[in-house]
Amino acid sequence: MTPRTPRAGEDADDLDVEEALALVNDAHAPGDRPSGDRTHGDGTHGTPASGAPAHREGADWTEARATAERAPRRGGGHRAGHLTPVSVPLSSALGLTLVAPLVALTDLPSFDTSAMDGWAVSGPGPWDVREEGVLAGHTVHAPLTDGEAVRIATGARIPPDTTAVLRSEHGRTDDKGRLHATAATRAPHTVSHGQDIRPRGQECRNGDQLLPVGTLVTPPVLGMAAAAGYDTLTVVPRPRAAVFVLGDELLGEGLPHDGLIRDALGPLLPPWLRALGADVVDVRRVGDQEDALHQALTACDADVVVTTGGTAAGPVDHVHPTLRRLGAELLVDGVAVRPGHPMLLARISEKQYLVGLPGNPLAAVSGLVTLAEPLLRTLAARPAPEGYTLPLRDAVQGHPHDTRLVPVALRGDRALPLLYNGPAMLRGIAAADALAVVPPGGAKPGHEAELLDLPWASGGIGVCFT
Repeated sequence: MTPRTPRAGEDADDLDVEEALALVNDAHAPGDRPSGDRTHGDGTHGTPASGAPAHREGADWTEARATAERAPRRGGGHRAGHLTPVSVPLSSALGLTLVAPLVALTDLPSFDTSAMDGWAVSGPGPWDVREEGVLAGHTVHAPLTDGEAVRIATGARIPPDTTAVLRSEHGRTDDKGRLHATAATRAPHTVSHGQDIRPRGQECRNGDQLLPVGTLVTPPVLGMAAAAGYDTLTVVPRPRAAVFVLGDELLGEGLPHDGLIRDALGPLLPPWLRALGADVVDVRRVGDQEDALHQALTACDADVVVTTGGTAAGPVDHVHPTLRRLGAELLVDGVAVRPGHPMLLARISEKQYLVGLPGNPLAAVSGLVTLAEPLLRTLAARPAPEGYTLPLRDAVQGHPHDTRLVPVALRGDRALPLLYNGPAMLRGIAAADALAVVPPGGAKPGHEAELLDLPWASGGIGVCFT
């Protein structure tokens, strides 16, 4: 369905669940760019994989990201783009998105409670103190009479006819056991009506909406839900991702030798995808045979399949032929970005996508942030991160025609471009806080560069390496 803006006098909360989620996603979506001869009317770069690749020069980087973000909402089998909602226990909801408003199931607090340790008092002092105190979690106590007090703990239910709570530091008992209100100087202390009492419903009333549809579940949200009486939440689940590492030249352990190299992407991709909010259900090595890749894809039921290598047109690059064999639809076939130009995005079926990453490690990282991140974000109904810029401390050499993604370290109010940023290198990104988006032609010192935070550096809630 097409997201719409609320009508005059209509709040987003008045919309149904799908409309509300679509509004949340659309509010952070990149603006639609004008359609040209490289795009369909819906803004996608779709072309049947059975035909000749249509855009070998590469889609514009911004357009490619927008296409990946819109893909599940444009021709996919998911309502409003996201996965089918599920009900999960609070312990499993962190990082997921609410598809039902969080409505208070009780008043909070549900009874008058003491905000401090001290005495519950009735009327003006001094007060006679009851022998038995009032503790949190205990049943209601007998009403206080005028001139009477009782010891009370923070969070305990206030006895009926209590006037105020006198804090421990503001009270003392005399030789006769009577309670007096005193300040730190032992001068008389004024006790006002209702002092240090949290009245029933102070935070919310039963039925109040606490959080809207589209809220990302954070630790405070979990605490709020528990306080409001919830044991489960209705949320969009994590997209299920599979990683297929292609190549006969890769070693799983030991030192490189005899033309063989260590597999860097097998260890890198699964935790990065988890940091983007995916549930990685399969990681496997697939040899350089088209039948092996076809068999692996046919047997896979993950929402998103991420492949490494094989996206160009070399003698063992089998991703394009396999997609044609499966009747997949190419949505993005090459992106005008360096590193990572030969990345691709395809729709294998109504509810399954393939993100083809280049085999070089930093080029694969470029493909993750360009295509995988916005696709996974839409499937999970998560809001887009707020974009920001910082001036570059040093100049960055650019590509004549393509966008460059360059690892940077954040140093105060500047972004320091890092060395070792070639397509096959990981030394730069391993020390980076973000990727700087460098326009064609390069950037001079002081250029305000758009930055893409790395998920662990930004402290995103999706970060999960287990």
